[in-house]
Amino acid sequence: MPKISRRKALSAAAGLGAMALPLRAMAATAAYNIAGLADYSGPFADIMKPVIAGRDAIIKWWSTEVGAGLGVALQAKNYDTRYDAAQSASLWPGIRSELNPICSLGVGSVDATALADRYAEAKVVSIQSGATATNSWVPDSWVLYYRATYAHETAPFFGWIYEKEGRKTPIKVAVISSEAAPAFVDMAKGIQAVAAQLGQIQVVELIWDAVQPVDLTSQVRRIVSAGAEYIVIQTNTAAVVAAKRALQALNAKIPIVTTSHNGMLASGKAVGGVAQMEGDFEVHSMVMPTDDAPQKKLYDLLKSKYGLNQPWGVLAAQGMSQGALAVRGIEAAVRKFGPADLSGDKIRTAMLSTPLEGRDGMLPTVTFDRSAPFPTSGLTANVATIKGGAYTVAARDLPVPNLKKW
Repeated sequence: MPKISRRKALSAAAGLGAMALPLRAMAATAAYNIAGLADYSGPFADIMKPVIAGRDAIIKWWSTEVGAGLGVALQAKNYDTRYDAAQSASLWPGIRSELNPICSLGVGSVDATALADRYAEAKVVSIQSGATATNSWVPDSWVLYYRATYAHETAPFFGWIYEKEGRKTPIKVAVISSEAAPAFVDMAKGIQAVAAQLGQIQVVELIWDAVQPVDLTSQVRRIVSAGAEYIVIQTNTAAVVAAKRALQALNAKIPIVTTSHNGMLASGKAVGGVAQMEGDFEVHSMVMPTDDAPQKKLYDLLKSKYGLNQPWGVLAAQGMSQGALAVRGIEAAVRKFGPADLSGDKIRTAMLSTPLEGRDGMLPTVTFDRSAPFPTSGLTANVATIKGGAYTVAARDLPVPNLKKW
């Protein structure tokens, strides 16, 4: 390997949490594989391309501009799990045999649940891009999240509304979800836990339906009759589209509250135009992907040099954030143990013992401990809406409350 210049080294150290390391010629580069799990044919197929493109581009960027100076090269390969537990479990032995991966990039609670014991057995740390489900909310986990639960993220929104409107009585909320996956059940039960623990909302209707419902008119009619002021949908874009169509058919205007993977831009595209999401909200602990966001510079670099061919938005940012946490953990392990013989065990050890600093802006400094699979302090949530047909930030850095596990 040729020697790298001091200017290049310092530039690399400024990105993705890298810290200045001793400058030295590397005799060889150690190559490591990352297993990327995806959903190209299941309920999240419509949003998967930008998520995967974002995380793959971060890994390519890091390998070239940071990893090369540390003597480490990363290669990711993606596998279609169809967001199915059986498919995830079936694929894992072959993935492990083929790649001998040092970490896995998960697609959601289905693979996190199906493979939790297998990750621990293989000593492979898994990094997830979504929020945590309660069945993954365990100590000493091999599955790590940079986000708490969907309920943790949604609670600040209703606290913000409650305070802004000077409420004295709870906000009436309806929830639409599905019993088809652990995370979907958890989304609904989490909102019920927020209602019980914080007292700012009242769940007046809970709808269980298909993962990808076609018609929700009769269910939404019940929601309207119950006097709901907001509808929380955190499953996928298909549910948002069905609820939006039902509200239009009933000539009812109730704001829908979504999360990152079915947010304003994705659901707006699916429903026939972002203007149709006027007055709705998305809430999550992630970057707000506006054109003036400082993270847009990193996106532009990834687009121009590292194959990120998807539009700037919350989905690309979600994948970029997932990849960012993975390479921060890998960097921390390299600093702690050196580039040779890197393993999932070393990465997890480093992640649980080292604050993972974020100079890129995709994530704040992330600090894990063994009590939970997500950071237990310092988390915040952001709110976006569609105003005048444009994606608009409504609130930033709302503190995420402490919630008891439900």
